Amino acid sequence: MKYYEVEFTISPVSQDACDIVSALAGEAGFETFEETATGVKGYVQQQLFDDDLLRQLLAACPLPGIDISYSVGEAEDRDWNEQWEQEGFEPISIPLPSAMGEGSLVIHDGRHLPDSHLSPLTSHLSIEIDAHLAFGTGTHETTRMMCASLLDTPLEGKRVLDCGTGTGILAITALKLGAREAVGYDIDEWSADNARHNAVINRVDERFTSLLGDAAILNKVEGTFDVVTANINRNILLADMPAFVEKMAPQATLLLSGFYTDDIPLLVERAKELGLSLVAQRDDKNWSCLRFSHLSPLTSHLS
Repeated sequence: MKYYEVEFTISPVSQDACDIVSALAGEAGFETFEETATGVKGYVQQQLFDDDLLRQLLAACPLPGIDISYSVGEAEDRDWNEQWEQEGFEPISIPLPSAMGEGSLVIHDGRHLPDSHLSPLTSHLSIEIDAHLAFGTGTHETTRMMCASLLDTPLEGKRVLDCGTGTGILAITALKLGAREAVGYDIDEWSADNARHNAVINRVDERFTSLLGDAAILNKVEGTFDVVTANINRNILLADMPAFVEKMAPQATLLLSGFYTDDIPLLVERAKELGLSLVAQRDDKNWSCLRFSHLSPLTSHLS
């Protein structure tokens, strides 16, 4: 599989600007990003690269006074898995809800184990993620908010659908929290394989199914789900939400993230058209996470 390496130069450069450029490029088919001193590098399959679409998306950058330019080159052939194993990521700690006792959900890779100072007297839930060119390590605000939302969701014995599963982190978290079964799908073959691999190393593979495809794959999935998760960009969420709702059980929960706070009205309106009510919201910097249900509206805001 051949990729282009696109170097985005952002002036003035900031973490928010890098996050927004990455998200906009993600809408143009980019799969992964690396931060640089002047912006970010993005990687996209050569057959999926659409220069006109990328220019249009970047022109709509919501941050004022930001100059964005980019250059395109062929990505060198390299062992992505080996590179990740050499770099990895520092453990991410998400506090458990008080009802679950004192402790944290700790997300880590194989090289950076949970901090030794974590108290053995507290209840820590550990998840190991080997992210082989797939999104979802817990380092991004949207992934952390989705994991925190799963911690607030009754999952014992439930059936979970994870749309755009990436590393499988959300499905694996749900299974470790007591879900009976999880099905995930992703349009990227590497991600679908990586999710399956991570389920194995977390010993939940017997209850996890990873599928390759887009939302159309749901036509081949039997039954409905109690919890549906989707951490994808806004445009895909708007387009695929009817397919999500079709697979929701009568009192199911839908958790969405991957978008900015400015996108909330569009998503809420789309959900309302499909018979869903907004029941909770989380915000982290410019990013948001929404919880929807078929049930009556409940005013709740979680920061």
